[in-house]
Amino acid sequence: MTTAASAMKNISILIIDDDEEDFIILRRYINQIKGNTTFTLDWCEHYQEGLDAICRGKHAIYFVDFKLGQKTGLDLIQESVSNNCEQPIVLLTGAGNQDIDRQAMQAGAADYLIKSELTTEKLERCIRYAVARHEFLYVLKENEQKYRGIFEKTKDFIFIAGESLAFLEVNQVGTALFGYSREEFSSMRLPDLLLYESDGKLIKETLEQSGELNDMEIELRAKNFQVINCVLSLSAEKNALGAYYFQGIIHDITALKNAEKANLQTTRLKATERLVRILAHEVRNPLNNILLAIDQLENIEEKDKIYLDIVSRNSNRINNLITELLYASRPSVTELSETTLESVLEKSIATATDRLLLKKVSIEKDYRAPSAFIMADPEKLSMAFLNIIINGIEASPAEHAKMTISLLEDRAHYTVSIADNGHGIDEENLSRLFEPYFTSKSAGMGLGLSSALSIFESHKALVQVKSARGAGTTFHVIFKK
Repeated sequence: MTTAASAMKNISILIIDDDEEDFIILRRYINQIKGNTTFTLDWCEHYQEGLDAICRGKHAIYFVDFKLGQKTGLDLIQESVSNNCEQPIVLLTGAGNQDIDRQAMQAGAADYLIKSELTTEKLERCIRYAVARHEFLYVLKENEQKYRGIFEKTKDFIFIAGESLAFLEVNQVGTALFGYSREEFSSMRLPDLLLYESDGKLIKETLEQSGELNDMEIELRAKNFQVINCVLSLSAEKNALGAYYFQGIIHDITALKNAEKANLQTTRLKATERLVRILAHEVRNPLNNILLAIDQLENIEEKDKIYLDIVSRNSNRINNLITELLYASRPSVTELSETTLESVLEKSIATATDRLLLKKVSIEKDYRAPSAFIMADPEKLSMAFLNIIINGIEASPAEHAKMTISLLEDRAHYTVSIADNGHGIDEENLSRLFEPYFTSKSAGMGLGLSSALSIFESHKALVQVKSARGAGTTFHVIFKK
């Protein structure tokens, strides 16, 4: 494509008119145009011939007579535009008609001229403006395609929003990441995606103060309720009419955050495992001496045997607790087989049936991935889910207790969600939830969730927990397909 300056030095023109005399008159006017521009003129008299020439696009501009036999110049312009012909077309008429003028502009004509009012100056201005406008629109379209490609092919969610942060335009990454269609996004605002209302207030205050927001870490909620960790950037811009809008970029860092949490939890568990092994070794040495000494006490008086039984029974209990601690700190998957998550969940629910009945907790199930096959140890995985379910039961309110267990899938994952409507977990305790021996219960060792996490990690599953005091708790366990 030539630039506007070079295009104006050599302009090829095609005149489509079934009257050769009109062509000769038009040629005379054009030849009288002064300047450095060289004009090359061609003529055709038939509608189809003219249409074929326009579609080939070898001329810089086309002049089309309104009357072309059975069809009109308006028909020719409309058909050319429908065939994606982009060169400028000027409609010529014998007499002025405002209605035809309007129709020509609506059809896509670059200009409208009346033959009886033609002058050299009018033709020169018409040609110059039409060619320059076409060059400008071409560059504009080229830039739009370039930036449209960047907009659609980037790996980040890019969007345009109005002053109220209502979505005006979103790219394909956004629809794939959050599960909403473009039509659904058109009726939504950015705050609708926020997990916490406090983030919305902070975004509003920051934009009001500086007009931009840079790299704010936030948590957003997808259509399937999956929580997505993101970095948000927003900047206020002004369009040609002076109205403000916002350009936004959302970068998904969920995988990075999950990896950080998994590494931290793994580090804690490994440290705990080393500590437990040391403690087990140090405790079992004197414990073995105690048990051996008990075996040697054969001639003890009958009245003292009751105390010996107490020592023996509690020594054995300590020994069993040590074994349990060692197992809880490093459970391992021993037998992997293909199984469905639905069957594993059903087994966990069945095991917890008595507790559910006693606590009057209703269960609502939502399985949308019946074919969620994974390689797993069904027994251990069922035990891990059971620990979460039991935790939810124990946290349930005295009345209207409810637990929701769902199984959803997206392109690459299966997500099991277990939600209760209990008292929730304080923010300061949420980060310690999976620590071995940490518990907020009056009775319990704090090993259930620690053991569950180890089992999930051995199945390469990620665990997310969302909770707030008085708002219940939701566990998301995410398995790769």
